[in-house]
Amino acid sequence: MYNRGGRSFLEPMVKPLNDLKLVKIYADGACKNNPGVGGWGVILLHGETKKELYGGEQRTTNNRMELTAVIKGLEALKEPCDITIYSDSQYVIHAFNHDWISNWKRNGWKLNTVKPLKNDDLWKQLYALTLKHEISWVWVKGHAGNAYNERADYLANKGIRS
Repeated sequence: MYNRGGRSFLEPMVKPLNDLKLVKIYADGACKNNPGVGGWGVILLHGETKKELYGGEQRTTNNRMELTAVIKGLEALKEPCDITIYSDSQYVIHAFNHDWISNWKRNGWKLNTVKPLKNDDLWKQLYALTLKHEISWVWVKGHAGNAYNERADYLANKGIRS
């Protein structure tokens, strides 16, 4: 599991394991047609503070928007933090929790020594951003009543319209 902080996502986030700020990030991407017009939405939570971000692209894919949402959330942080990232994208979550990312990096950002990795530009960017933080990755089922995931989805669709 790609959890450099050593904390299971099942443990309560009451006290940080280090001196870093505790941040929760809910990220989602959306796409009308695939490829097509896409959007991303992200919610950052720290204590009582909540920040929402969203945006879109004209010609993209759903997976690119899922990755972009997480990237934009991490880019919004001004200092290293202890983060739990929530996403309904198994593509994103499994890359870290199943440590696919280390294999891709070792293979020169390829699935294996021959087959190219789709969205390698975004994977490289995301990987670089993760090195600054302690991160736990949590998959949430999409459209299943999680209020923050639903809000991130709303923001992603707002990004499509923007």
